[in-house]
Amino acid sequence: MAQEVYIIDNSDELKNIIFDLFKQERDCKIKLKKVNTSNIDVALKNIPSLIIINEDTIDENIIEVCKKIRLNEDNSITPIIVISSNREKEHRVEVLKECVEHYIKAPVDKEYLYYTIKNIIRLLDTNRRVSPLTGLPGNVQIQAEMKKRLLNKEDFVMLYLDLDNFKAYNDVYGFLNGDEIIKFTARTIVNNIDKLSVSGNTFVGHIGGDDFVAIVSGEDSYEAICQNIIAEFDKGVQKYFNEEDVKKGYLEVPNRKCVIEQFPLTSISIGVVVAQKGRFHNVLEIGEVGAQVKHLAKTTVGSAYSIDRRHENKACKI
Repeated sequence: MAQEVYIIDNSDELKNIIFDLFKQERDCKIKLKKVNTSNIDVALKNIPSLIIINEDTIDENIIEVCKKIRLNEDNSITPIIVISSNREKEHRVEVLKECVEHYIKAPVDKEYLYYTIKNIIRLLDTNRRVSPLTGLPGNVQIQAEMKKRLLNKEDFVMLYLDLDNFKAYNDVYGFLNGDEIIKFTARTIVNNIDKLSVSGNTFVGHIGGDDFVAIVSGEDSYEAICQNIIAEFDKGVQKYFNEEDVKKGYLEVPNRKCVIEQFPLTSISIGVVVAQKGRFHNVLEIGEVGAQVKHLAKTTVGSAYSIDRRHENKACKI
């Protein structure tokens, strides 16, 4: 997933410098975009990973610009770099008081600027991976990503994924082995979305436990993605069971009354919500539909996906 960096600048000089610095980067997933001060709201609406402001060219007072960013709920923690030819200490301190992370004097030292940006992105990538188990973004980033797409009036598709009979697996095999299945599930989701997405405009998050969320563009073949995730999961998950359980096709787990119950092997259920432009007004509405459609998928024994569209519902089992 690429980190979006917005450059607020009324000229192209700084933009050209930064674009040139990163054009050779192959493994650094950074999307650079430039807006004029009159379009700052465009940058804020997209909730960028980093904002760089060229004070020398903007129309507005730099203090007011920084305050505007910090007062925006979705960008209250977005890192800011200010580049300015104003070398007065008092001015620099006033800017930094607005929770600006870096104040870089112009003319810029290109190498210094390059590593400042790169290190901020590295820290963001590390800190935002709130799940130490899967390395995927958590609820804060999931909500922000959904909100961004709603604000931009995008056509997108939500995939809500979780595991069936996972508690029974943990009861028999233990939590450490359960963690391995969680990591395997994360890899399966990410690999198939990266492989099958034609837009590249994707996102995968880990809500917690065995619950995941994925977002793909409306132009992506989300049914093919669901089918491939299920096929790869069902094949790969068997290695986390012993041969006897695989052969039987179920687990035997004593309940609280010490009565043996049988549970099918762990499978995956996917609820799909097609969020067409204008269909939903907020992320809560999407979440409610997502819970309903995932529940529908879970009524099918084994791995399955269920799709909710504006005028159509259907459930599919692989």
